[in-house]
Amino acid sequence: MSRSAWILVTAVLAIVSSAMSACAKSPERPVSGTFVAREVVVDGRKHRYQVFVPASSKTPGKTPVILFLHGSGERGSDGVRQTQSGLGPYVRAHADTFPAIVVFPQAAQDSEWAGANLDMALAELDAATHEFGGDPDRTYLTGLSMGGYGTWQLALQTRDRFAALVPICGGLSIPADRPTMRVDAVADAADPFRAAAMQLRNDPIWIFHGAKDDLVLPEESRRMAAALKAVHARDARYTEFPDANHNSWDAAYATPALWTWLFAQRRAD
Repeated sequence: MSRSAWILVTAVLAIVSSAMSACAKSPERPVSGTFVAREVVVDGRKHRYQVFVPASSKTPGKTPVILFLHGSGERGSDGVRQTQSGLGPYVRAHADTFPAIVVFPQAAQDSEWAGANLDMALAELDAATHEFGGDPDRTYLTGLSMGGYGTWQLALQTRDRFAALVPICGGLSIPADRPTMRVDAVADAADPFRAAAMQLRNDPIWIFHGAKDDLVLPEESRRMAAALKAVHARDARYTEFPDANHNSWDAAYATPALWTWLFAQRRAD
């Protein structure tokens, strides 16, 4: 081989090697949205969780991120069940068009969204945001039932972390038959609804509940909506579905206006 030919081959190999290296460092997002399994270690304990990664064509630049807190029925350690009710089925049905990263932590059996579970959820949110190019200024929090309680708790615990909140069939009162499900941040206040509203009055919030809910009474969300109105909250909305029982989440996530509103929200400077 002549010297000039050898130089040409060497240059081509260098270019190919460089391109392969760049691809290895910056993997492309899938053509269609997909769920991926991940693990995080917090205080020496391994936790499994799921992340929905949207289609690359739907998310130019940094991508909005949603943290979803499941209800009691999805607790466990398999790292999958939390995607099977609530936001997971909606995202799965719209996988080709849903434009956000969604993080699905899973609380252990017989535990609540409090303390170590919320630390775990935040660690998973941070890891997924970093790995998949999420936008910290467009990070949203939603949850249903037990996760609705958790949404209030986490929002109060991490002020200014989330650009908007979507609690569904949650509450602030401590249930008589389940005293562990509580919003510790305001549990000792004379009026926990007003106390929470005062702290969250500048956050965009859209509350959903079913009028026939007999597990978490709609009065919980009605009182919170009224408290937010009383303190002149910046953007607080309440939707009550007249025919829905405890499952108001399917109707909530199927509300087109919710997504238009949510993705328009940005964290204030």
